Amino acid sequence: MIFLLVIFFVGLILFEVPNMIENKYWRELMVFSALSIAAFILCLLYILDLPIPNPISGLEYVVKNILHLNYK
Repeated sequence: MIFLLVIFFVGLILFEVPNMIENKYWRELMVFSALSIAAFILCLLYILDLPIPNPISGLEYVVKNILHLNYK
């Protein structure tokens, strides 16, 4: 299953990235790379039956502890 995941993402990269480089879409390439890496990691965690982090917990931490916004 991991092999299929790697094949899928390699195919996606080979299909999308050359056109972005050719047209010099550097910002789009950065966003595409960041989202692809995040998606790959989440898919890999799912396949390996590891716990997937809850984004709400991280968001609550940012709002409460970093921005110092308290809500009830």
